[in-house]
Amino acid sequence: MLHADLPFKYRIYRPDAPNGDTLVLLHGSGQDETSLVSFGAKIAPNALLLAVRGRVVQDGSNRWYRRLTPISFDQKDIRSEAKAFADFFKQAALQYKIDPKRTTFLGYSNGANLVNAVMMLYPDIVKQAVLLRSMPVLTGSTEANLANARVLTVSGATDQLYAPYAPALEDMLRSHGARVEARSIKSDHGLGKEDVKVVSEWLSGMTAQLKKN
Repeated sequence: MLHADLPFKYRIYRPDAPNGDTLVLLHGSGQDETSLVSFGAKIAPNALLLAVRGRVVQDGSNRWYRRLTPISFDQKDIRSEAKAFADFFKQAALQYKIDPKRTTFLGYSNGANLVNAVMMLYPDIVKQAVLLRSMPVLTGSTEANLANARVLTVSGATDQLYAPYAPALEDMLRSHGARVEARSIKSDHGLGKEDVKVVSEWLSGMTAQLKKN
């Protein structure tokens, strides 16, 4: 069922045996809220899936903010959509009793870029993130304190568009205090079985760490 009662359209997928975790899914350009559901179910079979649709339509494609070129973006749009998304998640967390401390934001490409923008602009929203084929998109500096954030970045070694920017993304997050694990896999810009393996292992490790604490 597609919900339209909050600032972004979204779907909720409830697991048969919920463990209290939530996975927030942000799709790539030209996709929609259903695109990462299969991936999410594989990596976190017992998590609630909150699958969200970007509300910008550019050249007929769903996006999270307007782009000017493949690697340059409308800064005003990024900031306004990041604010809207932060407000959306706060409302969704209350409505669906989501624990932010047990929530992972998983974004792919354009969706991952919105997540890293939200982290820089609203650092209290994202505690744990998986950024697949991502790059920094904000220009200018922020005072974000990401000391409580844990991040996995996964780049594709043959992704000619985004892979060159992976080190800059990792450096940006680390410079603001985030704990970042950076992985490069044998892949292009698309997602595959290696992504499922890498992300599943990382999430399992984070879950075990939280239980210890």
